[in-house]
Amino acid sequence: MREFGYRRAVDVPGAVALLSADPEARYLGGGTNLVDLMKTGVERPGLLVDVRELPLDRVETTADGGLRIGSTVTNSDLAADPEVRRRYPALAQAVLAGASGQLRNMATVGGNLLQRTRCGYFADPARPCNKRVPGSGCPAVTGEHRNHAILGASEHCVAVHPSDMGVALAAFDAVVSYEAADGPGELAFTEFYLPVGESPHRETALPPGALITAVTLPPAPVAAASRYRKVRERASYAFAIGSIAAALDVRDKAVHEVRLAFGAVASRPWRARTAERVLTGGPATAEAFAAAADAELAAAEPLPDNGYKVTLMRNLVVALLIELTEEATR
Repeated sequence: MREFGYRRAVDVPGAVALLSADPEARYLGGGTNLVDLMKTGVERPGLLVDVRELPLDRVETTADGGLRIGSTVTNSDLAADPEVRRRYPALAQAVLAGASGQLRNMATVGGNLLQRTRCGYFADPARPCNKRVPGSGCPAVTGEHRNHAILGASEHCVAVHPSDMGVALAAFDAVVSYEAADGPGELAFTEFYLPVGESPHRETALPPGALITAVTLPPAPVAAASRYRKVRERASYAFAIGSIAAALDVRDKAVHEVRLAFGAVASRPWRARTAERVLTGGPATAEAFAAAADAELAAAEPLPDNGYKVTLMRNLVVALLIELTEEATR
């Protein structure tokens, strides 16, 4: 591991100033992803700025009835928060599905959103990877890609984003707040992650050196009837090969409102807006759910070894929406 400096930030402006002054600096939260990447040589920061003691560790109700989640709230505290569990249960379930208890105790909300892909080519500095070394190529396209993207990918990168938490946040129209050298700003979650395009090394729309300070969930009554479902290759701690966050409001056997987001199918959490449009106002039936899933997945471009994800996601949509419908009509 490369030698590095260490500074503990005492306030948000001070943390941002340290990053602005040193292009090789990185923020350190729980370190559950960054430190691993430093050990393998994928990340080589010259300075770590520890932000864990900044006053960003609370979950608070907003004036309009939403929730504001500080960026240094741990995953464990987020999943255990009574208001999160009551008003956005899919978010709590996604966090609990995301890692072991030890990792959740360390990992932070801000760090979770900025974690890097687990693609094996990215994680190995001896191999080419456009996300790690722009212009070096994407060997996953013709190599090992069983767990890679089927939506929104490009010839330059087919890696998937690993966050479970992010899938639920995408479904609930979260807003990311940040502090940058030129002041505070906000990004809608749908704009936070950049399309992979020709520059997969540029992953978010955050300004250089910006520090995530909070994630805000707007009020969403439908979110109280939500679930997160994750499929993985083993029952113990593992990253998803497909996941879904869903919320459903059924009235008179018709879909009044629905939220859908997919995980492990794209370079970012995938909001399934086409499926939502197809479902809204229509019957709450298995046939309608399958048709909506097919409409969303029509844009899928699977590689030779990951076409199974199309069927997997279709089945997840149908199964989870049927489950939510049955609960709503009891």
